[in-house]
Amino acid sequence: MMAEEFSIEQYLYNGINNILRREAKAFFSNPRESVYIAKYARAAKRASKKRGEAEKQGNSIPAFLIASITSACNLHCAGCYARAMDACNDSAPSGQMTGEEWGKVFKESKDLGISFILLAGGEPLIRRDVMQEAAKVPQILFPVFTNGTLLKGDTLDLFDRNRNLVPVISMEGSRKSTDTRRGEGMFSLLDKIMACLKDRGILFGASITVTTKNLAEVLSDEFVDDLASKGCSVVIYVEYVPAEKGTEDLAPQDADRAVMEERLLALRQRMEGMVFLSFPGDEAATSGCLAAGRGFFHINSHGGAEPCPFSPVSDVNVRDTGVAGALKSGLFQALRDSGMQEENHSGGCALFGKDERILELLQPRDQDGK
Repeated sequence: MMAEEFSIEQYLYNGINNILRREAKAFFSNPRESVYIAKYARAAKRASKKRGEAEKQGNSIPAFLIASITSACNLHCAGCYARAMDACNDSAPSGQMTGEEWGKVFKESKDLGISFILLAGGEPLIRRDVMQEAAKVPQILFPVFTNGTLLKGDTLDLFDRNRNLVPVISMEGSRKSTDTRRGEGMFSLLDKIMACLKDRGILFGASITVTTKNLAEVLSDEFVDDLASKGCSVVIYVEYVPAEKGTEDLAPQDADRAVMEERLLALRQRMEGMVFLSFPGDEAATSGCLAAGRGFFHINSHGGAEPCPFSPVSDVNVRDTGVAGALKSGLFQALRDSGMQEENHSGGCALFGKDERILELLQPRDQDGK
């Protein structure tokens, strides 16, 4: 059954190969993208081999890393989880990781065999210095989750020159849904940005916040076909997390997730030239939550290593430990051993709202383990 066999990592690699075949057909119109994807596919195979060798030595290295490179953002989206949790502000506070420090994280990640680093924020394009450091590591694919407002001028040129940087544009679906949450005129702006990316032959994706209100729309053939016609190659569905009181009814529940799983299977079969991911929906098909190093982990803008963005608890900082040391975090190990990641949950994330229980894992225990 799909729930037992689905592998996010393998699906991504297969998706890259499908995109590669599609780009190969259009090589002369888009040679830069085609050449990069071919090189990356070879680098990804080498990275997978490194992770396999590390596993034999008892060191588990995930294929993915999520890096929130800034807490600053230039939008005020309704229901924003990051702002509700005070992890996002109009301007970044002092003490956040420098571009050079992030560069060290990226290079070490490459050496360990990490293949994908998702750059998030805040609004990551505010940190051009970090984007330039990421560009120096072409062996890693960097999906950049952006509201799109800064995708212009020199920043657009940066993506054009460095094809390991892949813009993933956040939207809500229709014009009404997107403008209601992100601000009047945002849908039209994103349409123009996607047209620019398509004209330059830049691989890009879309990140869709899924609620009980827009689920049917954003998973419809009509909506996905429209994205495909605009040049979009990757669609990432992120379940809404009810960070604000009174919005709990917007979070998808089990029946909604069943619909999502059915629709994703149909879309993957119908549109092999595109990649479709669901978070955390796809985790249910991979034996539970993948946070805390099981499949990925999160580094916040100050360097704290956290299980995931929705679980902002940390016991180590990559400034002190490096990436390899962070993966050996006592918290990560305790969390994996606790069974919490396999528990039933609602609201889009197995760990959301469990900070107190997770903090208890950090408390010292006596010799009887109590």
